[in-house]
Amino acid sequence: MTYLKVFLTGGLLCVIGEALILKTKLTPARILVLYITAGVILSAAGLYGPIVRFGAAGATVPLTGFGHLLAQGTISAVQEKGLLGAFTGGMQAAAGGIAAAVFFGFLTAVCFKPRPKDT
Repeated sequence: MTYLKVFLTGGLLCVIGEALILKTKLTPARILVLYITAGVILSAAGLYGPIVRFGAAGATVPLTGFGHLLAQGTISAVQEKGLLGAFTGGMQAAAGGIAAAVFFGFLTAVCFKPRPKDT
């Protein structure tokens, strides 16, 4: 049952993104920013936590989950360190994921030879 919840949650987020691409004139970059911002806003309002509890990785892996992570890191850092936490909390919370993305991107670039794109 857990796999079904994860699939439905992640799938719903993808369907929303696809609908935005097909039905609006928003560029993919703007949709990505919209997803991160929506994750931050929903997390700050206390609405994204229940979605994460229901959908687990289906809610934390997409970009809305990254926004949620930034918001939760900032909130906990502000509670710990005060105003300084507003500037450091989000990046401290996301540092592991960002470092992993950079490392595996570099590893992929080293292991594979790029080819010119056929136009």
